[in-house]
Amino acid sequence: MRFAKYLVYGVAMLALSAGYMGYTWRLVSVASAAPVRPEPAPPMALYATPRPVPNIRFQNADGRTLNLADFRGKVLLVNLWATWCTPCREEMPTLDQLQAHLGGPEFQVLAISQDVAGADAVKAFFRKIGIRHLNLYVDKTGHSAEQLGVFGIPTTVLIDRKGRALGRRAGAADWDSPAVIALIRRIVGTPQRSVTH
Repeated sequence: MRFAKYLVYGVAMLALSAGYMGYTWRLVSVASAAPVRPEPAPPMALYATPRPVPNIRFQNADGRTLNLADFRGKVLLVNLWATWCTPCREEMPTLDQLQAHLGGPEFQVLAISQDVAGADAVKAFFRKIGIRHLNLYVDKTGHSAEQLGVFGIPTTVLIDRKGRALGRRAGAADWDSPAVIALIRRIVGTPQRSVTH
């Protein structure tokens, strides 16, 4: 009788051990499996219809005050950023390359710094990381971000030739990726060419 009791107890323990081992093995298998990477999201979702944009003001490298109306007729990628913002710093070279690829009479990247230190801080940063194609624009008042309803930087707004917003992205992006270049080409209306980085 006592032997039968121990036998039942032993079988039960074996069953529990086997179950636990199977559960543990399943956890390890799931954890060690290669993660499934999602497809990269588009850099910017476009609005169903274009939206009005305030005529924000900012200064160029010479201290001259400009506004968005000064660029009317071009497609613009307006990027609000600052030198102290890590994601901004990381994406800045890709904005520079986008300007190198597509900048001209039809399209321009307007990277408008929100640095309270003004143009000197931006000039030093551009020199440090080798920015060569972007013009320097700064709004040390921060009014441009306030007028655009920006709550965090970087924030980027795509604006059409008539000065209307076509879409917006909050957060950094790879702005010289083939997907972005294809999107800009489509909006500008120029033929698409293959792009190599």
